[in-house]
Amino acid sequence: MSAPSHRDLARLLEGARALTDVPEAHGTLVGALCAGGSFGLREWFDEVFPEGRPGAAQQGMQELYRWTREALAAGELRFAPVLPDDDAPVAERAQALGEFCQGFLYGLGTSALPDPEALPTQVAEIVRDIGAITGVGADPDESEEENEQAYAELVEFVRVGVQLLFDELAPYRQPQTAAPDGPPASLH
Repeated sequence: MSAPSHRDLARLLEGARALTDVPEAHGTLVGALCAGGSFGLREWFDEVFPEGRPGAAQQGMQELYRWTREALAAGELRFAPVLPDDDAPVAERAQALGEFCQGFLYGLGTSALPDPEALPTQVAEIVRDIGAITGVGADPDESEEENEQAYAELVEFVRVGVQLLFDELAPYRQPQTAAPDGPPASLH
C-alpha cells in the first residue's frame, strides 16, 4: 500500500473545512503515533476537523491513518511525510515540510512523554532538529538546484528521524501497569 497523494488529500481536507492542511495534519498523526500507541482515528479527527467530523474526507483520512501506522510499524523505512509533489515550487514544498514538523511536535505533545530533554540523547537531538526545521524555507540567495538539494536532504532527515523516534519511543508507548498499592510503575 502506498501513501495517499497529497493533492487528493488536500482536496478532501478543503472540502471538509479542515482546521489544518495535509502536512500539519499528517505531522500531528505521526507525532502522536510515535509518542502514544493509543492515539486513534477518532482522536486524530478531533484534532483535524470541526467537531471531529471529516464528512466526505473520512475514507481518504482513514487510508492515510492506516498507511501511516503500517509504514511506521514495519520499521523498514517505508514511512515518508505526505508533502506536495515535486512539481510544486520548492518554496511551497519547504513550507509544507515545516508545517509537517510543527504538526509532528504538536502530536508528540499530546502524549504523556517526558520532556524531550529527559529522553535518550539521540531522541532529544532529533526532536530539537525537527523543531528547527519548522522554520525552513527556500533560500532566495541560493540557486534552484541548491534549494532542491537542501530540501531533499531535509525530507530524508525527517523521514529517517521520525522512523528512529518511532522505534526508540516504543517503550514509552507500552501501557504502564499499576503497582498493587500505588501509581503506575516508572519506565526509568
